[in-house]
Amino acid sequence: MSCEKVALKEIENMRDRLAETAYDKGFTNSETVAISQRLDSMLNIYCNIKQHRR
Repeated sequence: MSCEKVALKEIENMRDRLAETAYDKGFTNSETVAISQRLDSMLNIYCNIKQHRR
């Protein structure tokens, strides 16, 4: 599996986890914020992968 596909799968999993946590614990909960920050990092990595492939 390519790096892009692996990254996309991880991003989708993290989005699901973020939505569940935000719904259960609220948007300002420290766990929700941490997951959101991790998702941001993953999206940045994915964008870098896409840019280097061009």
